[in-house]
Amino acid sequence: MEVIKLLEYLQEIFETSSKVPVMGKILVDKKEVMGIVDQIINCLPDEFKKAQWVVDEKERILGEAIEEASTMRKESMDILKKQVENHDITKDAKIRAEEIIASAQRDAKAMRLGARNYADEILCQLEKEINEKGQNMVFNIKKQVEQFISVLGDDISADLDDIRNNIKELRGIK
Repeated sequence: MEVIKLLEYLQEIFETSSKVPVMGKILVDKKEVMGIVDQIINCLPDEFKKAQWVVDEKERILGEAIEEASTMRKESMDILKKQVENHDITKDAKIRAEEIIASAQRDAKAMRLGARNYADEILCQLEKEINEKGQNMVFNIKKQVEQFISVLGDDISADLDDIRNNIKELRGIK
């Protein structure tokens, strides 16, 4: 809700600023307006931070899966080397090592796919949320701007009516 307060403050600045005659423009303090815009940007939803977290988490999970696969591969090689040293069971060791490596590769692949699917699902949900919230924000800002323009137009019409009345009074003074 802080964004709404900042936008209302910005609107108040526009409404109370000095007007440039005939041109329909106003004078504002650039630093003050830019400060308010910066505050609005800083107040944007944390969804952007959440999206970055999801990407980082995806990378971490993939890294862990690769590391675990590497560890399993190393363990398989250690077991294989030990069994080779016991020459009697060399053939069984080779078969078992291949099974372990294949299992580790399958497990690693399953983990990578699971991590990717999880990350994709989270990112899709996050994208939907960001789109919805972004559309809501744009709608609300558009609505506020339309209200501001309407009020500004009414103010200008009232000012023009006053000016016309003043001109009529001045012409009638002769």
